[in-house]
Amino acid sequence: MLVAEDQTSVRAGLVLILRSAPDLRVVGEAADGEQAVALARELRPDVVLMDVQMPRLDGVSATAQIVADGLADVLVLTTFDLDEYVFGALRAGAAGFLLKDSEATELLAAVRTVARGEGLIAPSVTRRLIREFGRVQPPGLASGPDTALLNTLTPREREVLGALGEGLSNAEIATRLTMAEATVKTHVSRLLAKLELRSRVQAAVLAQEWGVSAPPRRP
Repeated sequence: MLVAEDQTSVRAGLVLILRSAPDLRVVGEAADGEQAVALARELRPDVVLMDVQMPRLDGVSATAQIVADGLADVLVLTTFDLDEYVFGALRAGAAGFLLKDSEATELLAAVRTVARGEGLIAPSVTRRLIREFGRVQPPGLASGPDTALLNTLTPREREVLGALGEGLSNAEIATRLTMAEATVKTHVSRLLAKLELRSRVQAAVLAQEWGVSAPPRRP
């Protein structure tokens, strides 16, 4: 993975934590957005851990370039002020959001989750994010995919979309809907393509806005 953070001490701390995990490998470090994009293009990491406020090119713009070019999934570091940076990162297609003051175990878990292709990370972060985005309806997102696209989804894909709106992981969706986890991944990929979305987080927000829900949990 690639770590993009302009503060040397913070970046060093993140790298130290990540390198403590035997299943994770840091292939590069970037001190600004431009370097992050260049290294992502050169190294093709699975995940980029991206700070939003950086010199030369901010993390939002860097995220947009990396996602648009299909270079990597981006996990955004935020103070969770829910400001324009966070909204911008969501529109850019960030795969997930992580609080800067998260514990080491949370950081490692979030990276592993995004690396598996599951953009919705820690419920304490993601579900709050979904609620806030649904409440404030940031410009450029609420007016995103036309609701007519919802009609292109199969009933099963709608159920999966509703589950994404609850912030569920693939494993949790599989349990809720009684299907294989691999099948869940297929449904997620298809509904993202149909809705012309870049990430599961965007799908989760739209599920909230459109009032799409998953079947209730079985007793």
